[in-house]
Amino acid sequence: MERRVAIIGAGTSGLLACKYTLEKGFNPVVFEAEEGVGGLWRQTIESTKLQNKKLTYQFSDFPWHSSVKEENPSSQQVLHYLNSFAQHFSLFSYIRFNSKVIDVEYVGESSEEMETWELWGGNGKPFSSKGTWHITVQHTKNFSRKVYEAEFVILCIGKYSGVPNIPLFPPGQGPEVFKGKVLHSMDYSALDNKIAAELIKDKRVAVIGSQKSAIDIATECAHANGVKYPCTMIQRSAHWFFPELNILGIDIEYFYANRFAELLVHKPGESFLLSLVATLLSPLRWGVAKVAESYLRWRLPMKKYGLVPSYSILQGISSCRIGVLAENFYDKLKEGSILIKKSQSFGFCKEGLLIHGEAKPLEIDIVILATGYKGDEKLQSIFKSHVFQKYIIGSKSSSLPLYRQIIHPRIPQLAIIGYAESLSNLYSSEMRCQWLAHFLDGNIELPTITEMEKDVKVWDDNMKLHAGEYYWKSCIANCGIWYNDQLCKDIGCNHKRKKGLFAELFEPYGPKDYVGLSHKR
Repeated sequence: MERRVAIIGAGTSGLLACKYTLEKGFNPVVFEAEEGVGGLWRQTIESTKLQNKKLTYQFSDFPWHSSVKEENPSSQQVLHYLNSFAQHFSLFSYIRFNSKVIDVEYVGESSEEMETWELWGGNGKPFSSKGTWHITVQHTKNFSRKVYEAEFVILCIGKYSGVPNIPLFPPGQGPEVFKGKVLHSMDYSALDNKIAAELIKDKRVAVIGSQKSAIDIATECAHANGVKYPCTMIQRSAHWFFPELNILGIDIEYFYANRFAELLVHKPGESFLLSLVATLLSPLRWGVAKVAESYLRWRLPMKKYGLVPSYSILQGISSCRIGVLAENFYDKLKEGSILIKKSQSFGFCKEGLLIHGEAKPLEIDIVILATGYKGDEKLQSIFKSHVFQKYIIGSKSSSLPLYRQIIHPRIPQLAIIGYAESLSNLYSSEMRCQWLAHFLDGNIELPTITEMEKDVKVWDDNMKLHAGEYYWKSCIANCGIWYNDQLCKDIGCNHKRKKGLFAELFEPYGPKDYVGLSHKR
């Protein structure tokens, strides 16, 4: 039986999947729609920097070059780092650039037969004797199409690209009535830096949104135009942003990325004793969060500008909603080159924007919609099978239903990397790729489909418990070490990676703690 592996996407997750499948003796083919590696990092605005400190956003066995002195490297430096990684591990020869995957179709098993399976894929193994994936690929230059076959597919397509989330507008108040220019942040970020600078120069710009991309773009516009043409941010709600990821000068990892911090949290599938400990220590966790909130209110004039979130910082971390401010953001607010308007709804008119609660239109030249992406819709659309599309959507009240945040219990011979988020997405993607490499090599035995679905629900319920009404996606920031423990136990290696009890409890866990995990058994 052949064991052909196809990887879709050559961003961070795709590069990792390629590296670790190669280590296990596979000969993967990577399909990438763009002309180079890097995924999202190929399309960022000029001022974008890495939110994490570089030591928490690096490959376990490939550190940053000593020439990179910045704690938070620029997007160009990150892209160079990813290219250096691909070059160092000789990955380029396995990547087919300008190759856009249109859809994937599972052939060889009927939907009716698959519904009778007790084990994933019918046998609980990564490869079936009957099923293969047919992958339709379009060349982005000449638009020719070709169908490739593979026994296993790894989707690394990301969720913050491809399908923008465009708000709905009342009849007669959509972008079509506006005489200016409207574009999504995805399109703005994809522009050449020089073209982007020319587009916004001496223009009245409005940015719709309140998350990281909205803040970065607004700051860039303010830097270009100053107070003469202030940038207006229109947002429904505020979110927690740090000037840098520390609290009172202490790295945030010491508060949320060590074992002691996770003792304070109820974890999915925990024992009665751990549950009791988490309950008894919950006041301490609440106290730490209040210190963090007080620190940010003291450090930043959040109240003055109406930017105090309506939810706790605990819920922000639990839903992966925290971020790092763009440099000089509050300075731009103070000088008046960024203006904040709160509104639950808005529409377009010929002159600009109709803001709910305001009598006069806001006269604008350019509107940039930093309103996010439809990541689940993007993932769903790649499947040709309506049955698989339905599986991906799952319940509207639940996240993408993946066992170990990697495989869907009812979609055989396929893995998805990069959809569940954490405090460092590169780090967590590498952990999943190491687990997946062991699974593909036959070293991990899966439970039954029913047991996997129960486990998925346990994790989903835990995320909802901590994020509350702000739950909106898979986020394991609360219990990332606990999650890694499960992967280590599946692989068959020691999940306690530190030397000594004190280090095990209080030192933050990071990429280097799991170096070489794919070789362990």
